[in-house]
Amino acid sequence: MKSTKINNRTKDWYLKWVASCFIILGICFRSTQQFPEIDLVLSFIGCSLWTCVGFIWNDRAIIMLNAIATFVLLTGVINLVMGILYV
Repeated sequence: MKSTKINNRTKDWYLKWVASCFIILGICFRSTQQFPEIDLVLSFIGCSLWTCVGFIWNDRAIIMLNAIATFVLLTGVINLVMGILYV
């Protein structure tokens, strides 16, 4: 008897895994301490996507944590871009 598995992978399932991969890649770049700009951008994307997942799940803890992290990382990205533009 063959078991059939129903594909219950919704958009939030894919979104959380993509977001997690971005954060893991950012952490990998952070550990080398050679490419802080790449770490900043990857972490920003990952936290932004996790904020979206939090809204989909209506999970206030995930929303709060990742929205604050997104904001902090966004200020870093803006400082990075402004530093590149005005050097």
